[in-house]
Parts: sequence; structure tokens; C-alpha cells
Amino acid sequence: MAALCIVEFIGPARFAHWAAEGETCASCGGTPHVGPELHPIGKSVPLPLVNLAATSIDQTANVYDAIRGMLAESPAEREFGLDIGKTLVQFRSGRPGSIRPVTASSRGLEGARQSFVCLDESHHLVDSNQGIHVYDVLDRNVRKTAGAGSRLLESTNAYSPSEGSVAQRTHEAFLAGSKGLLYDCLEAPPGIDLTDTEALRAGLVEAYGDSSWVDIDGLVQAIQDPRTSEANARRFYLDEIFSSDGSWMDKAVWDACYDDSDPIAPGDQIAVGFDGSIYGDSSALVGARLRDGKTFLLGLWENPGNNPEWEVDVLSIEAAVKRTVETYQVAWLYADPPYFQEALGRWAITYGDDRVFEFWTNRPTRMCEAIERFHSAAALGELRHDGNPDLTRHVLNAVVREVPQGILIQKPSPKSKRKIDAAVAAVLALEARADAIADGRMHVPRRRVVGF
Repeated sequence: MAALCIVEFIGPARFAHWAAEGETCASCGGTPHVGPELHPIGKSVPLPLVNLAATSIDQTANVYDAIRGMLAESPAEREFGLDIGKTLVQFRSGRPGSIRPVTASSRGLEGARQSFVCLDESHHLVDSNQGIHVYDVLDRNVRKTAGAGSRLLESTNAYSPSEGSVAQRTHEAFLAGSKGLLYDCLEAPPGIDLTDTEALRAGLVEAYGDSSWVDIDGLVQAIQDPRTSEANARRFYLDEIFSSDGSWMDKAVWDACYDDSDPIAPGDQIAVGFDGSIYGDSSALVGARLRDGKTFLLGLWENPGNNPEWEVDVLSIEAAVKRTVETYQVAWLYADPPYFQEALGRWAITYGDDRVFEFWTNRPTRMCEAIERFHSAAALGELRHDGNPDLTRHVLNAVVREVPQGILIQKPSPKSKRKIDAAVAAVLALEARADAIADGRMHVPRRRVVGF
């Protein structure tokens, strides 16, 4: 992608004419053209305006950093007099033209002229992050100057059919016979048994084609690692468009974490997670015992029957938090602040600001990491739970939503009656447990040895 952007910027990226007899010709190895064959001669773009498009500047970094790395201290930098900045590549002479990232928030996106648009990872461009809007605007801009040679290029992993991404729309347009669209894809044969090492390896070799630098055996191990979901294995390694219900936690995996031995007892040292809402959604308080990570439900407040006038009993939540602190040794509490910032501040004053902390679930990088750790702990059998049916219901209700930072969890739809707040609280509880242990707060009983 980076190399193509550079060629569009300074190379002979447009057709000029067919090589004449004796004309220097790249197809002839840089020697004079001889013979009746038609060999194309290229020319540079008169006004090269190359855009790297995404929903955020961070998402354009993969391609833009590669462009800067290729051009810095290269013969092209000296020959063309390039100014290679952190957010813009242009000509030092003032000649018109640039390579620059653009996003949904970029001013003047509508109607801007682009000679080449690079859309990397278009499976991330969905309606919820304005990705569809970004694509539609850029596609209109390119089509207006297509007669002058403007082009748009996408790269993508296999998309999830439930997300309606730009990648999905492009593929469906290709299948419908859309004109002016070149679609190229290597993918493994569908339905490979992921436990069959030889078949899996053969599928990976086919999917990765001539990418000789890829460690195929390492990918086999990654796919067969129990922490890798089937959807991720098929989409991101085998390049297979995989239809699934998008469930976050496999029921068999969650059921295997059930442990009815060694029940949670008053005085146990625990970490706590809280996810709350005032209207509509439910609120949940979940604990995780420090010494073994066993999770259990401390409180759940749900809207019965999706009553639009229902409002959570805040005093009941306050009482549950107070009861939890009085019953157990709470080493760490993470709470999602929206709607409860005042209460969270009060808890910090009452129970200690070294025990009560904010955890913003709307910050995708941190939340994706926490969700991945929870899922991995369950898949590896390192997570335990007491079988509470409400906690189980919320965990199994959660579906995945892919974002550039990783995987988030959400309800099946915004208006779904299937709530997941206890699952989110459980993720926060396990994250609180990890941070409490890292901070040295877990009490390890000392054994007394008496000698005679």
C-alpha cells in the first residue's frame, strides 16, 4: 500500500502512449523498444494528491509510517526534493501535490480533489465509527475525476457479515458485477478443520501466497491456541468470510469454568467491578476473589420488561457497595464513571481513594485489553465462577464488535432485551484483581514452622 502511494505521488503512474520503435522502454528492461509487441509508456500525475483514509489518524499510521520509512534518506527524497513531515509529504519547491492522512473529521473532505485514495483495513470502516460516511465522501470525490485517472484502493481482512463494513459492500458490489472494479483475493478453502494440522498448514500456504516472510508454523500454533476464537482464526489467518452469531463467550468454555467447591466466604479478599446505568440498561456489581479469580455476582438491577419509565434504585446500589465492603476485604474496586461519577467520588472518600478507582469502558484500547485477558483466562481454564445464572446469562448474551484496537463486547442490538452489564462488571472485577495483585495487596497466609 505504501509503495503504491509513493508511485502515485512521484512515479509514472498513468498511461501515456504505446512505446515507439527505438524508444527507451521499461518493459524492455530499459533498452530501446524493438518488435511489434505493445509496451505501455507511463507518465507522472500532473497534480498528485494522495490521501490515506481511515476513521482516525492512528489507523492511517501503518501505511503512512511505511511511506516515511521508504522515502527518508532515499534517492527519491533527493531527486524530487521531498519534505517528509509527520503528517504530510510534499515538495520543497512548492510544486502542488501531497501525501496526507484524512479522516471523518478532516475539514473540507467533501468535494476535495484526490488523484489516489488508499483505504487500509476497510473491514474496520463501519457505520458506527463513521467509516461508511468517510468512504461515501471519498468515493464521490474520486468518481468526479475518474476520467482524469483518479483511483481508490482498498485492502482488508475477511469481513464479518454482521457488521456491514465498507469491505463487505465492496465485495458484494463485485459479486453483483459492478463495472470498473478490480477485486483480487487469496483465501484458504472454506471449512478447514482447525484441529487438522496438515490441512490447516496447507490452507495457510494457499492463503498467504508468495508472502515468503510469513511464519506458517507459527500461525498454525496461533490458530490452535485455545485463546484464538474460530471467527478470528478463519477471518484473520485463513482469509475466510466467516458467518457466526458473533457470540463472545462459548457456552462450553464458560460452563467449564464453573466451580462449586471452595465457595466465597465472608472475610475473603476480593476485587470488585461495577457497571451502572440510570435508565433502560441494567447495573451490576461483580466480585472476583484475589487468590483464585473466582467471580461471583454481588448485585444486579435490571429493568423488568424494558419499561421505558423504569429507573435504577441508586440507594439500593449504594447499600450493596456498603454491604460488600463490610462483608469482604475489598482490595480494589473499578467502576465505570458515567451516571455514577458523584457516587464514585463518595465511595472513594468513604472507603479509601487507594481502593476505589475509575475505569472508563468507552476507552477502547484499555477495554479491549481487559476483555481479551478475561476471555483468555476463561479459555485457558484460569477463570472460575460460582454458576450464578444471571451472571452466566449476561456473559453468554454478549456479542463481539471489532474495532481497530481489538475486540469489544456489546448487546446483540442497541434495543435488545438481552443485557450484558454483569459481563462488563465481571471484566472490570478481574482487571481490578490483576491490578490489586500487581500492587502487592494479596494477603498470603504465612505458615508457622515450629522446631524442637
